[in-house]
Order: sequence, then C-alpha cells, then structure tokens
Amino acid sequence: MGEAPVKAGAGPAGPVHRLIEWWALLGGAVLLGIALLTAWSAATGFIFGKPLPGDFELTQILVAVAVFSFLPYCQLTNANVTADLFTAGAGPRAVAALGVLAALLALGVSVVLTWRTWAGMLDYRQFVETTAILKIPIWTAYVPAVISLLLLVLACVIVLVKNARALMRG
Repeated sequence: MGEAPVKAGAGPAGPVHRLIEWWALLGGAVLLGIALLTAWSAATGFIFGKPLPGDFELTQILVAVAVFSFLPYCQLTNANVTADLFTAGAGPRAVAALGVLAALLALGVSVVLTWRTWAGMLDYRQFVETTAILKIPIWTAYVPAVISLLLLVLACVIVLVKNARALMRG
C-alpha cells in the first residue's frame, strides 16, 4: 500500500531482515552465474559449434531458484506491485488497515505455497525424476525454493506486525 519498508536491525526482526537481505543477494549472485553460463555456452557454441550440454536445464533451475530468493525481500521492503490508486486519498488509518489485510492475504498465500512446494519436493524426491541431459534430481531445486518460502512466511509476519502496530497507533 504506501507504507514504509521494515528497517533492518529493528528489534527481534533485525536478524531475520539481514538473513532475507543476504538470501536476496545470493539470488543475485545466482543470476550473475546464469549470465556467465549463458555467455560461456554461447561462446563455446560459436567457437566449437556445440553449446554446453544441459545449459538450458541449468538455466531453468537456477532462474527458478533466483526468482524465489527475491520473494521474501520484496515482501519485507514493500517492493511488490501495489495499486496506490485506491489509497491515494485515504488517511493513514485506512492505509494501515489495508496494509494489515494485504499482509494477512500474503501470509495465507505464502503458507499455502510453502506447504505445497514442500509436498512437491517430497514427491520428486520419492519418485527420483531427473533432468534429461545432466540427470540432476529435480527435487534439489525445491530445497532453496522451500527455504525462500519459509523466509517469505517470516517476512509476511514481520510486515503484518508492523502494519498492525501502525493501525493501532492510528
């Protein structure tokens, strides 16, 4: 909505905030790795006539890992897409109430996503499905996704508490 992001180091949420920041930075490093992998594969394809085997599989897995790693940071810093059109003329109390509602919805969605992603990971682990070329077990890509979603749940709780306090202050 239009609320300020949660500040790092503020109370008990500080260590979680820093962990979420580092997790997002790790996701950025993964994206950098994807760019380097793509460049290397293109160069070997141009020079030797053959790209790296499995480069598409690695890109697919690593992009998913990177995207998931940014979700908690976006929630925590209020960097998600919002429709400020509805809150432009609203007072601070109405904005805080909408912030509480949005945080509750985000928390509910993140809990369901975490639960179902965990279940999906267990299924892929049980039935050992792998990528076609590199034979990477698919369940391994779920591990960082589940970690990201657990951090997203924590970020949603932090934002919910912050918005609830703002609502109580009026």
